[in-house]
Amino acid sequence: MNWIRQLQSSFGIPFLLLICLIYWTQGFRSFAWTAVSYQLKDELKLSPSASQFLVSIAFFPWSIKPLYGILSDCVPIQGRKRLPYLIIASILSLVPWLFLGVIKSLRNSYAFLTILLTFQNLGSAMADVVIDAMVAEAARQERAAYAGDLQSLSWLAMAIGGIAGSLIGGYALSNLRIHMIYLLFSIFPTVQLFACSLVEEKSSSSFRTVEQVNTGVTNEQAPPDMPKSILEKSDEKGDGGESEFSPQVSTDCLEEQVMRDDEDWVKIQKKKSGEIVEEINERMQDETSTKGEISVSEDKHSLLDIHKVDGMRRRKKPDGIEGEKKVSEAESKRVDHQDRREKQWLLNVKSTYSTLIQAMRQPIILRPMLWFFLAQVTIPNISTVMFYYQTDVLHLDASFLGAARVVGWGGLMLGTFIYNHYLKRVPLRNIFLGTHISLSFLTFLDVILVSRVNVSLGISDKAFVICSSALADAVNQFKLMPFLVLSGRLCPPGIEGTLFALFMSINNFGGTVSSFFGAVLASALHISSDRFDNLALGIYVQAVCTLIPVCFLFLIPKKATGSSSQE
Repeated sequence: MNWIRQLQSSFGIPFLLLICLIYWTQGFRSFAWTAVSYQLKDELKLSPSASQFLVSIAFFPWSIKPLYGILSDCVPIQGRKRLPYLIIASILSLVPWLFLGVIKSLRNSYAFLTILLTFQNLGSAMADVVIDAMVAEAARQERAAYAGDLQSLSWLAMAIGGIAGSLIGGYALSNLRIHMIYLLFSIFPTVQLFACSLVEEKSSSSFRTVEQVNTGVTNEQAPPDMPKSILEKSDEKGDGGESEFSPQVSTDCLEEQVMRDDEDWVKIQKKKSGEIVEEINERMQDETSTKGEISVSEDKHSLLDIHKVDGMRRRKKPDGIEGEKKVSEAESKRVDHQDRREKQWLLNVKSTYSTLIQAMRQPIILRPMLWFFLAQVTIPNISTVMFYYQTDVLHLDASFLGAARVVGWGGLMLGTFIYNHYLKRVPLRNIFLGTHISLSFLTFLDVILVSRVNVSLGISDKAFVICSSALADAVNQFKLMPFLVLSGRLCPPGIEGTLFALFMSINNFGGTVSSFFGAVLASALHISSDRFDNLALGIYVQAVCTLIPVCFLFLIPKKATGSSSQE
C-alpha cells in the first residue's frame, strides 16, 4: 500500500486511474473477442480459413503503430499532443461495440463486421501508443525515480484484465447472448473516455522555431518583440535537458521563421512593416488616380510614414486608415503564423520519419528486427482452426476455454519469472534456438490430440489442452521477453518511443502475415468446420516451419544477451 501511496503522491489519482483503466481494458479485450470468435463460427457460419482471414484484416491497425506515435508527437491538436488523440482513440473503441450490440444487421454481415472491428482495433492501438508515450513522458520528469514502478503498475493492470476477461468471458458466453457481451464491453471505453476529462495536459507549443528545437531557446532568451506563438516555452524536455525534438532540423528550410538574435528579429519586423505600409500607400494612390475624389493634399496627409520611436512606434493617422492598417497587420500575422505552424508540423514529421529510416538502416538494428519478422512469417498460424476443432469436435465449452486461457496467463508469468532469474545472461542465440525447438515439439503434441492418442493413454482432452496451453505460453515468453529487452536496448536516444513502436509493429505485422498463411494452409488442405481430416497434416507443416527461423539465427548479434546487445 505504501508503494501505491507513493505513486499517488507523485503522479496523482486521475493519471494513475487513466493508466490502469487503459491497460486493464487492453487485457480485458479477450472478454469481447472470445464472443467475436463465436459470432464468426456460429452466427455467420464462416469456415476456419475465412474466419482467420477476417480477423487478420481486423488486426492490421496494430501493424502501423508508429504512424499514431508520429502524429501524436508532431501534430498537436489545440496545443495538446496526448489527450486529444486519447479521446479520439476512446471514441473509435467505443462506437463499434455499440453498433455491433444494437444493430443486428451489422453484426450479421461479415463485411460490416470486419470494418467495425478494424476501427475498434484502430482505437485500441492508438490508445496503446498514446498511453505508452504518456507513461514515458511522466517517467522522464522529476518523478523518474518511480518510472519502474509505473511500468510495473501498467503490466499488472493488463495481466489482471487479461485473467478477468478470460474467466468472465467464458462464463458470459455460456449465459448471455453475444450482442449483450458487446454492449457490456462498451462500458469500459465509455469510462475510459470519462477518465480523459479528469487528466490535465499542459499545452505544448504548436510552433517551435528551429533555434528552439536545436538549442532549447526559452522565453527569457527570446527577443521582446517576438510573437507569443513563438515565445511559448516548452517545459517538457528529455533526459539531460535536451529538447523534445532531438533530430536537428536545417535552418535553411525556415529562413523567414527563425531569428538568430534580437537584431535580426527587429530588422525583419521593420522590413515587413515597411512592406505593409508601401502596399497600403500604393493601393490608396491607385484609388486616388482612378476616382479623382481625393485631393493631393488629402492624399499626402493620408500616406503612412514610419517614425521610429522605441524601435517600432508609428505616427497617428486618421481612424479609417489606422483601422485598415491594423486589420491588414492582424490578417498578415494570422496567415504568417498559420504558414509557420503548418511548415513546422511538416518538418517535424519529415524529421522523425528520416531519423527512423536512418536508424533502421543500421545493421545492429536491422538484422535482429529482420530475424524477429522472419520468425513470425515463416510459421503459419492455425490457431483459429484449432479453436474450431476444440469446440466442434472435442465439444469444449466457452467456460473451459476461458479457464484454459487463464492457465495460459499463469504460464506466461512463469516464463517471465524463469527468464528474469535464470536466462538474462544466456546468449540470445541459444535462447531462441532452444525456444523454437521446444515450440516445434509442443506443436507435435497437438497431433496426439487430433489423432486421439491421448484418450488411449488415459489423458482427458481437457487436461491435455490445459497443460499444452500453459507450456506453449511459457515457452513463447522466452522468445517475447528477449525481443522486448533487445528492442529497448537498440533504440537510439531521442526516438525511443517511436522506434520501439515500430519494432512492435514489425512483430505484429509478422503475426498478421502468419495468420494469412495459416488461412491459406487451411484452405489448401480443405479444412472446414465439419471436416478436419487433414488437420494433422497442417500441424506437421506448422511444426516443421517452426524450425525455419533457426536457420537465420546469424542475424542475431553473437554475444547479445538480455543484459547487452553487443556484437
